[in-house]
Amino acid sequence: MSGKKLTCLGCGQVNRVPVDKLASGPKCGTCGAKLISSKVIEIDLATLQKAARNDDLPLVVDFWAPWCGPCRQMAPQFQQAAQDLNGQVRLVKLNTEDHPQASRTYGIRGIPTMATFAGGREKARQSGAMPASAIVNWVRKSI
Repeated sequence: MSGKKLTCLGCGQVNRVPVDKLASGPKCGTCGAKLISSKVIEIDLATLQKAARNDDLPLVVDFWAPWCGPCRQMAPQFQQAAQDLNGQVRLVKLNTEDHPQASRTYGIRGIPTMATFAGGREKARQSGAMPASAIVNWVRKSI
């Protein structure tokens, strides 16, 4: 059976989803969580590393912290971009205050910083708050 590999952002299980089922809201075979959602999901470093390494659908990560004003300002814009890009990529957030090792691992020097992962590698990076339309354009160019 061919399909796309997607890591469940809830339990970390890698799932294989037939391509023709991607648009119909596939769920994790282990925990039942949605694998593709129009909502931004908060993840931890281990889940990011697993998804970045295994997933066939590009992953866009917003590295942020709750004390960061530009991060808080960009949050609704990032959510709007997730709705606009639903099914094409998955947008997630990683709190660098809760997971400081992520900043060291990925060399994050300023927040907010977005990074796109595809094919097991980081493809692009952008720092600074952006409106939803600019996020969507940047993601489309980076994948």
